[in-house]
Amino acid sequence: MNMEIREKYPKTLLNKGTGFLTDYSHSLNPYTGCSFGCSYCYVRQMPVSLFRQDEWGTWVDIKKEAASLLRKELSRAKAKGKVTIFMSSSTDPYQPIEYKEQVTRSLLEVMVQEPPDFLFVQTRSPLVTRDSDLLLRLRERVRVSMTVETDREDIRKAYSPQAPPIQARLKALAQLKEAGVPTQATIAPLLPSSEAFPELLAPLVNRVCVDDYFMGDGSGGKRTRSLGIYKLYKELGLEEWYHPAAYKIVYERLRRVFADDQLYLSQKGFAP
Repeated sequence: MNMEIREKYPKTLLNKGTGFLTDYSHSLNPYTGCSFGCSYCYVRQMPVSLFRQDEWGTWVDIKKEAASLLRKELSRAKAKGKVTIFMSSSTDPYQPIEYKEQVTRSLLEVMVQEPPDFLFVQTRSPLVTRDSDLLLRLRERVRVSMTVETDREDIRKAYSPQAPPIQARLKALAQLKEAGVPTQATIAPLLPSSEAFPELLAPLVNRVCVDDYFMGDGSGGKRTRSLGIYKLYKELGLEEWYHPAAYKIVYERLRRVFADDQLYLSQKGFAP
């Protein structure tokens, strides 16, 4: 797939935490757009996507000079009080272009020098392991949340063919654990998975968050419905998984392997 890559010089980087992210003082997106282009992504129904003519998943804007801008904004924000940052809310901070551009790494370097009270890193990319050295320096002030929506690669290919393979993400979790970086596995949005899924996660993390379209897209599932995602479930004969109660299937399986205080649902699993 041809990606349209543009360079932008933003005026601001830190955005006020609102809605689903009210537990955070700020959200931080190193890029605009996302080349993973997952079929179910709620950002497809947000202004950042709707006001752009190109299809979501076919373009990424690189935020240039982001580190110097963050340094100024972070200093100002810290002077006003507690700073907790969610990175990222409407893109993946570890886009494939990040290999070359290293915008996210430059932001982490700033945060190592001027640590926020807490940083939550949300990604589905194994590239996050590259930055273990910086993440370790943030110690208990950071948590890496690796999206693993399913353990089935056939399901991953059907719903998010441009995203990294499941096995690569599990390997990344193992590497982060070995390095000592605080992590969690995030089953969000919950996709059809096998009974063995919890056993795969058990050696890798001691914290799991489960979320679905109905709890987590910020509109009770309306944003996702408007994407026509149910059609894909129907085509695959998986309609029972597109239901507000479907998360209980996986949650109950997880409870056989994880303690209740290791399991989180929706917003609580993303909180600092």
